[in-house]
Amino acid sequence: MTAATPAPDPAAEAGPLRPSAAAGPATSTPAFGPMSRERTLHMVGNAHIDPVWLWRWPEGLQEVRATFRSAADRLEEYPEAVFTCDSVMYLEWIERHDPDLFDTIRERIAEGRWQVVGGWWIEPDCNVPSGESFVRQALYGQRYLLEKFGRAATVGSNLDPFGHHAMLPQLLAKSGIEGYVFLRPGPHEQALPGQFFHWESPDGSRVLAYRLPHEYCSPGEDVGGHLDKALAVMPPDQPELMVFYGVGNHGGGPTRANIDSIKRLDALGGMPRLVFSHPEAFLAAVRDRDGIPVHAGELQHHGPGCYSAHSGVKEWNRRAENDLQRAEKWAVAASAVVGQDYPHRELTEAWKLVLFNQFHDILAGTSLRSAYDDARDDYGRARSLAADVFNRSVQAIARRIDIPLREETVPLVVFNPHPWELETDVEAEFGRAATATLADEQGAEVPVQLTRSEATMNGSRGRVVFRASVPPLGHRVYHLTSLGAAPGTAHGAVPPQRSEHAVLENAHLRLAVDARTGWLASLHDKHTGAELLPEKPGPHAVVVDDPSDTWGHRVTAYDRDIGAFRCTRVRMVEDGPVRSVLRVESRYERSTLVEEFVLSAGSRHVEVRATVDWHEQLKLLKLRFPTALTDVTATHEIPYGHLVRTPDGTEEPAQAWVDVSGTLPGGARAGLTVANDSKYGHDVRGGEIGVTALRSPVYAWHDPAELDPDGIYDYLDQGRQDFRYLLIPHGGDWRAADPVRRAAELNQPAFALLETFHEGPLPQRAAYADDGAGSVVVTVVKGDEDGDGDVVVRAYESAGTAARARIALPLLGGRVIESDFGAYEIKTFRVPRDPAQPIVESDLLERTEDEEATGEGSGTA
Repeated sequence: MTAATPAPDPAAEAGPLRPSAAAGPATSTPAFGPMSRERTLHMVGNAHIDPVWLWRWPEGLQEVRATFRSAADRLEEYPEAVFTCDSVMYLEWIERHDPDLFDTIRERIAEGRWQVVGGWWIEPDCNVPSGESFVRQALYGQRYLLEKFGRAATVGSNLDPFGHHAMLPQLLAKSGIEGYVFLRPGPHEQALPGQFFHWESPDGSRVLAYRLPHEYCSPGEDVGGHLDKALAVMPPDQPELMVFYGVGNHGGGPTRANIDSIKRLDALGGMPRLVFSHPEAFLAAVRDRDGIPVHAGELQHHGPGCYSAHSGVKEWNRRAENDLQRAEKWAVAASAVVGQDYPHRELTEAWKLVLFNQFHDILAGTSLRSAYDDARDDYGRARSLAADVFNRSVQAIARRIDIPLREETVPLVVFNPHPWELETDVEAEFGRAATATLADEQGAEVPVQLTRSEATMNGSRGRVVFRASVPPLGHRVYHLTSLGAAPGTAHGAVPPQRSEHAVLENAHLRLAVDARTGWLASLHDKHTGAELLPEKPGPHAVVVDDPSDTWGHRVTAYDRDIGAFRCTRVRMVEDGPVRSVLRVESRYERSTLVEEFVLSAGSRHVEVRATVDWHEQLKLLKLRFPTALTDVTATHEIPYGHLVRTPDGTEEPAQAWVDVSGTLPGGARAGLTVANDSKYGHDVRGGEIGVTALRSPVYAWHDPAELDPDGIYDYLDQGRQDFRYLLIPHGGDWRAADPVRRAAELNQPAFALLETFHEGPLPQRAAYADDGAGSVVVTVVKGDEDGDGDVVVRAYESAGTAARARIALPLLGGRVIESDFGAYEIKTFRVPRDPAQPIVESDLLERTEDEEATGEGSGTA
């Protein structure tokens, strides 16, 4: 973004500074003053460029071209100058649109005067993308650098994002990155143990991190004032420090006036020695210094409103990430099982579209309204490519399944996208008005229930729901029989649950909805005997006053409640052998909320399907989940990991689930996990979880600008949105409920495909990969980027405890990966299809240790 938030007086900030998790020893004070010539300032010429913000991407592309041309000209004019850039995608843009300039850049990179840092495709938001998206930022970015220039970046760079999650050091280290440069959070937002420090992730991985002083860009004139401000906030006792300069945000880069002023100021001798440098040189100079402190954990908070601004782009991103990972898994299965070509080109194109739109000012929701037309189309293109890959793959497998004729039935093949056994409700549209019975591949009857079809033409379409059990990353065939019935009824089974008024119950859970409030009056876990709700639960759908800007600058918590949705109707809409569905309708002023509580036979959680039609402005909708728990531990999922945070009501970024575990009245231990399919802003206050469903500030509105009372503005999140979440009760340890897998199942549901009868070599029930359903979770099964035909498997330890993993790969003739994982560890394996070739562990760039040591592989030039 172009304007940095002014740093206020820390004493005036609400709340205390957030201390470092581990400060470490302080460095000794050298015997020189802060302006001593014995000190060195590494002056880094750069041009942070937002490809999208207050402009759309075509303007951003032109600015990249203009800025890089200017930078190349400055290097020609000033032989001592060095230019530094990040965001590898900009280099691909130049290669495509200005080949002559690209050749010049290649020459300057070879000379060492054009430095590439970051190694990622773009500077993404560093909280919202999934763990796998961060892997792909490096996978495509670093491999491009290796292919085009023969070298990868060694310093990570995310100058402008609004916070940095705690697993980043491991993700950086395993993609060849040794250092990290960032700006936010500023000193007024989080206290850190030094200007530079070892940043440590939960698994113990470290990178040497440096917080930029003052700003990452400068005016185009004399840099003296910029240097004064930077020196004022830097420690006076460090012999070497680093300052970035150059016109940025909308591009520009170092100017003649910038460079001339640096030379003039250095010649005057009134401040530390100024040298033209780059981040790799600076970090190399300080890396071996004794006493560098350690900071363990995340780097937060700046702009908490970004965790929830623009619900649309957050949803598009979540869907695209999951669609692509699902497509890759089934493309590998189709390649291995039926010989279909692996679609590298389509998947690469789709991932790059997703990675671009994870740029921090796009995914954070802080760009122009019109920029989201482009983002919607890009995400749509990515999802369309993923859908085509997935559909080709499952169709190729389905048509080779041996399905003998069963009179008066229709085969239905259910595909499980997860490498563990899946027990889930499956819904499928059917080409007749109603169906009555369902059987599995052995002929055993399976309870089935009719539900609402998406079609409204009577007699044309029907929809069924049934409980499926599908092998790990596998398929299973079921057989439908049409008898004719009315929606919501069942045949051939006694309902295993009962519904009375506003009560839903099965063998595991009992919940009651208060018709006055529209929220739960009781949530009873039959296995633990725990009643999770307090005697008088507080309101659920709460409207919060939110006068903050798009970023949520200066916000710590969204807790200024001004009202709540009022329940207008509660009614049962389904009741059968598979599930019961209770519909709750509520209203607040001009807005409506519908929540459907779905309790399935055999399920240990409650699914809630929410539809909001929102027409409020400068307000926020917070869904609150009160519990009777005290002495609470609050655990938040973060990319490829989880983090315990203080339950003090602070707005926090989280991925697909948040958990509270604590003590109930009477002393029993219990907990509740709330998982979601598209939300990222959360808070925990005591035993209550809050999920920010939407926010409605003005688009691209930056404090301290004031809104004109008579102005005409576009407000975020107006209109309808749909999302789902799960309520998962459990005993005292959230790990027993396995929210990682339950959230994955919500975000990558089973897929049902109507088939026909035919012969084939494949059985009606098959599994292709199995991670054993322990604490090590396989998230990725894909083709290798080198096109060697290897299969790449990625997994991570999800419970925070060391584990031994056994990953079976029936799709590769029964090959097995066996490996020890440390707590929170991410591992990647390359599995050759030739059983005579060994399975090897690789880094996140898919390089083995030998390839890393020699510089071979990964397209190295």
